[in-house]
Amino acid sequence: MNIREEALKVRQEHQGILGVAAKVPLKNRQDLSILYTPGVAEPCKDIKANKDLSFEITCRGNMVAVVTDGTRVLGLGDIGPEAGLKDPAKIIETVKLLQPSFAGINLEDLSSPKCYDIEDTLKKEMDIPVFHDDQHGTAIAALSALIGALRFVKKDIKTARIIVNGAGAAGTAIGRLLVNAGAANLVMVDIHGALYDGMPGLNRVQAELAKNTNKDKKQGTLADLAKGADVLIGVSGPNLFTKEIIASMAKDSIVFGMANPVPETTYADAKAAGARVAGTGRSDAPNQVNNVTVFPGIFRGAMDVRARQINEEMKLAAAYAIADLLPEKDLREDFVVVDAFDPRVAPAVAAAVAKTAIETGVARVNVDPEEIRKRTAARIGR
Repeated sequence: MNIREEALKVRQEHQGILGVAAKVPLKNRQDLSILYTPGVAEPCKDIKANKDLSFEITCRGNMVAVVTDGTRVLGLGDIGPEAGLKDPAKIIETVKLLQPSFAGINLEDLSSPKCYDIEDTLKKEMDIPVFHDDQHGTAIAALSALIGALRFVKKDIKTARIIVNGAGAAGTAIGRLLVNAGAANLVMVDIHGALYDGMPGLNRVQAELAKNTNKDKKQGTLADLAKGADVLIGVSGPNLFTKEIIASMAKDSIVFGMANPVPETTYADAKAAGARVAGTGRSDAPNQVNNVTVFPGIFRGAMDVRARQINEEMKLAAAYAIADLLPEKDLREDFVVVDAFDPRVAPAVAAAVAKTAIETGVARVNVDPEEIRKRTAARIGR
């Protein structure tokens, strides 16, 4: 069977791949009295007196709500959810109603530019973390992989010529995080060419990013701009990185095609075209650059210190925590970022994010980051 057939088969056999299981056994009437009535009233009374107890004596402290309207499903576009929430104001209203039951909100598959307004509004009006995974999870994954790749080829993010192809939600988030990490020679490219300060037709996020990138106001196509580039990152569409484009790049080039399910170039094709380091978002090739390494740890760290938000410093901390799991001596062309199944990833990210949340003043409780690392590792090991 191919991947499509296996993916459908396992879901049909199990009617989906997720389930709900009780943490505490229910075997007799005494258990029923404690877990249901009358016992259920006791935590309710305590939470009424102190709302923060909801994080400790209910499942809230471990719960993240995933919210989408299906308008920008990665690689598939607007395929719509069953419920069909399309109005940004309705999405904002709905998410705000979820706040008392969850410790964090993960926004998924929202089209740009409305995703920016939704996230920004929710971050201002809510006191639990709101995180658009397609933007920031993807950006953290890209930066962590790029750090490893640049270490391997002995290049500096401050001087490397970097092209990001795709200026939607994921692309602009990658661009912003790379700039915050020190990238000083970055050009964003979309279907109209290179973004530059003053370019007509940009949304507010693209326009702000254009002020901090492409300092020489270069114009042209992807093929023009990729010539001599050290790094090419794609969050755009299938098969856009041709052999000629990759071959025109600088020596020891780095190419990450992150479009899913079909990347801008396959791992094998990028290598054959001359890339020193290549990666995609897929699980079936080396150097997987994917937010699967980010999501569990970043929320775990934020929730364990009851952070009010996930700020830029926390995102950078997450990226470096992932990258630093691979010492320079272990780096290889086909191994510049840790595997998604590496059990160290989530604990390292959780500890780094918690530490940074405390240091930047967005944490509501002070917990030893090393304790968070140990607890997260223990949860994974269960």
